[in-house]
Amino acid sequence: MEIRKGIAVSPGVAIAPAVVLDSEQFRIPRRSIEPPEVEAELGRFRAAVEHAQGEVRALRARVTSDVGEKLGAIFDVQDALLTDSHLIDEVAELIQRDHYSAEYAVSQILKSYARKFLALPNRYMADRVADVYDVEKRLLRNLIGARRESLGQLSEPVIIIAHDLTPSQTASLDRSKVLAFATDIGGRTSHTTIVARAMGIPAVVGLKTITAELSGGDVVIVDGNRGLVVINPDEATIARFREAEQRFHRMEKDLGDLRDLPAVTPDGHEVLLWGNIEFPHEVEVCIARGASGIGLYRTEFLYLDRNDDPSEEDHFQAYAEAIDAAKGRPVTIRTCDLGADKFTHLSGEYDERNPFLGCRSIRFSLQHIGLFKTQLRAMLRASALGPTRIMFPLITNLKELRQAKMLLADVREDLEDEGVLFDPDLKVGIMVEVPSAAIMARHFAQECDFFSIGTNDLTQYALAVDRSNERVASLYTPGHPAVLRLIRTVVEAALESGIEVAVCGEMAGEPIYVPVLLGLGIQVFSVSSATLLEIKKVIRTVPIAQAREVCEKVFQFDSDREVDAYLTEIGRRLLPEMIA
Repeated sequence: MEIRKGIAVSPGVAIAPAVVLDSEQFRIPRRSIEPPEVEAELGRFRAAVEHAQGEVRALRARVTSDVGEKLGAIFDVQDALLTDSHLIDEVAELIQRDHYSAEYAVSQILKSYARKFLALPNRYMADRVADVYDVEKRLLRNLIGARRESLGQLSEPVIIIAHDLTPSQTASLDRSKVLAFATDIGGRTSHTTIVARAMGIPAVVGLKTITAELSGGDVVIVDGNRGLVVINPDEATIARFREAEQRFHRMEKDLGDLRDLPAVTPDGHEVLLWGNIEFPHEVEVCIARGASGIGLYRTEFLYLDRNDDPSEEDHFQAYAEAIDAAKGRPVTIRTCDLGADKFTHLSGEYDERNPFLGCRSIRFSLQHIGLFKTQLRAMLRASALGPTRIMFPLITNLKELRQAKMLLADVREDLEDEGVLFDPDLKVGIMVEVPSAAIMARHFAQECDFFSIGTNDLTQYALAVDRSNERVASLYTPGHPAVLRLIRTVVEAALESGIEVAVCGEMAGEPIYVPVLLGLGIQVFSVSSATLLEIKKVIRTVPIAQAREVCEKVFQFDSDREVDAYLTEIGRRLLPEMIA
């Protein structure tokens, strides 16, 4: 048995035999044609382009129907390449002038395009090279008639292991047979990753050599929650995962009964349980699983899958859709957290050595004021449609907060002058996700309506750990005493000032940490739709008095190992069916 650590990009766990896909590198010889064959060869090429266009458009329509228009738009890049007259003319010129075969001409031109994409300093555009490869393979398949092992005719459930998967491959996967996938390369913001999350396929990427370490038929466990792949697990490991799966499914059935019940402890202490979303259609999923509001609406997707800036109307329509779906429940919209691992045609203009410490999030917004004001206008307009709150991410000092609020005030005045409606009592808060903001929380509390603690970045910055780096990922734990003390500082400042304090990071969705967060005084738990009912179950099981005792005990420890071991033991005692 071997365990490999990669990047967790789509949650869930699956156990099944592996299907290992080769890289489908077509061997295209440099074949020449005779002059009389040129017209026929051009005809073959045009027919391949026409057929590929039909395939891409059918795929876009299917994805749009299944998971929404914004996901379907991912394939606009490929459609644009296939209708690019310059690209078509370049291939045709190689056929006409140099008498190359259509296959060789396509391979030469598309590979040159791929090299150009990879050479771009703009990281967002460089990341779109997968779409170029996808178009090349699609054209070559139509020309050669070759097909990869059919994933549409699988007879049993499998896990796909590949060097990489293109967006269209991912969208075409049969969800009833493909339980998960793992790849050598990839990152959190690729189109493939976005499609996998939207389709609910567990996935781990960035495993480097997983295709070389597996053979077809090997049993594999893919853990998309932790970024783990277990190769040829022993019987005991399989049994543990099977038992956990069965327990989870039983628990899911039981948890359904909690949907309409409040998030209240057995001794009457009530908190708010809200959902985290990336797309407007996810609001309905959160509500269906018992959320009483949206605590974090990430707005980056409006920027990530296009080559231009979203218009004010693009923003407004997305926010309006989410607010309408919430049906009177509050929606907290976070301004864009671009940069770091989320690149656009703008944020990738400069290659940063340490992007997580560079021009990201609120810093990026304040350096692109026109873009920022466009988003703020749309947010304010949308606030007239229902309870809406605005949240600024990665605030590190009071100057940033005041600049952001000043720009918001400017936009308010403009809308007032134009006679455009908005909520005059709109609440404005910040994400507390860097140590400086946590330490200065009492000062920030005087200028905010609420705090939302982003434990993912707070943990990363407090411990100086890149959690996507498998060599140090084991050092990343929100149970570290330093992280817990920073959270306590923030909560105390919020309670003293009488403002609301929430946790919207992954820590809020981890059952073992719920008692300590309750004991600290967290008022709002904002989690992914998948964990809403699970967290509600924990809240309804742990008396607030006991949570405070747990919290007091935790602060006596001086290592994350002691903290996590203690909280896991408490969890097993209170919820043995949930904490494996």
